[in-house]
Amino acid sequence: MDKVSRQRRQVLFYLGLGVVGAGVTAALGVGTKGNNSTATALPTPAATKAETASAALAAAGKQLPDFQGIQQWLNSDPLAIADLKGNVVLIQFWTFACINCQRTLPYIVKWNSKYAAQGLRVVGIHTPEFAFEREPNNIKRALKQHQITYPVPVDNEYKTWNAYSNQYWPHLFLADRHGFMRYDHIGEGAYDTTEQTIQQLLKET
Repeated sequence: MDKVSRQRRQVLFYLGLGVVGAGVTAALGVGTKGNNSTATALPTPAATKAETASAALAAAGKQLPDFQGIQQWLNSDPLAIADLKGNVVLIQFWTFACINCQRTLPYIVKWNSKYAAQGLRVVGIHTPEFAFEREPNNIKRALKQHQITYPVPVDNEYKTWNAYSNQYWPHLFLADRHGFMRYDHIGEGAYDTTEQTIQQLLKET
């Protein structure tokens, strides 16, 4: 992992666990527009031009990129984004040795259990930082430890990470039943907001 990405992970750790969205990018010196909200909720595809323009930096209206360069799938046969259409999709980038990721996992596991029957599909994209995090058996032990039963693609080559223009662990995306990104959150925290967004998207048709 390059020096910049490692520094970003360290900043997330020291800043408090729960710095999010624009607040994180501001703390890292990344240009952003708007206030430091705790999460970024994106407009529906049918939103007005003004609403869409105001959320342009958050990739409003974009479809979830497909999974790319996956070494193997754990807890699942190989999936494509097209296989998930009709469901609300939660994508989380994580790696098992990241303490910030570890603290988010109980919430992800709970939401998967609570909302799967209503149409939530969770995919935990495991993208490593260190060499030992690349080993499938180590990842499998982490899945057992954290009681993770949802699909986990192993993204050792960073191809899906790059497809999402991701730079952080953990990073969560929510898409509606049509596959459009509606929410994204960097770091820990905002669990109530995230769950409320899941509930809202599940109610939509």
